[in-house]
Amino acid sequence: MNMRSSCWRYMCGAAIALVGIGSTLAAQDTAARHIPDTSSSHAAAAAEQDYLTKRQTELNDIRAAERKLAELRAERIKLESRVESVAAKASEARASQLLMSHETTALRSLDSVLTASQDNLLAQRDRFLSLGEAVRRRAAAELVVVVRVDSSAQVQRIDNISVQVDSAPAVVRHYTAGAVDALNAGAVDEAYHSNVLPATHTISATAVVNGASLTKAANVDVPTAAITYVQFAVRNGQLVLSTWSNRSGTSP
Repeated sequence: MNMRSSCWRYMCGAAIALVGIGSTLAAQDTAARHIPDTSSSHAAAAAEQDYLTKRQTELNDIRAAERKLAELRAERIKLESRVESVAAKASEARASQLLMSHETTALRSLDSVLTASQDNLLAQRDRFLSLGEAVRRRAAAELVVVVRVDSSAQVQRIDNISVQVDSAPAVVRHYTAGAVDALNAGAVDEAYHSNVLPATHTISATAVVNGASLTKAANVDVPTAAITYVQFAVRNGQLVLSTWSNRSGTSP
């Protein structure tokens, strides 16, 4: 009996131990099922963040492309406007050119006529100059106008003198202090010397002598093949005119 009861007690203890172990395992299994999987949650969150980042990048690229497209459209509009403006100006210039074609042709014809007339006038001028030169050479008449101051005890000052031949200005002389001294010492100033036609010429002179304006004029016959001298001399504050001719061709 004692052996049986010991075996019975041993078997009962083993069964109770097995039942306890089974309960513990079941409780651990249940607890394991209720614990969340943290590694899977982190992966999902990282994937979602990567998706959002890529999506934002794509949206930024799309917005930049849209802005660039708007700028290109604006540039295209400006370019089209400039092309239309240039075309309009070209059309206007062409129309003006067509309208002015007849006037341009007339102006060119008139320019040709004027050019031909100018050439004819230049040719006539050269011809007249040649004829005048030939006449002067054939006539061989010369006219010389001299200015002097007659020596006297009183110094006479002549500031300037202007000579006219046939009412045309021939020469104007202005005398410095040194020139006045030379004239008072007996020097002679050849104020005018030129070839002229053999005819009667009107010679006049206006001089400022001692602060007073004096005028003297005369009709002078200039013969052919001779040198005719006209002298204006300052004498006692007056302007005196004298003439002579030298057919030998030498100065007096």
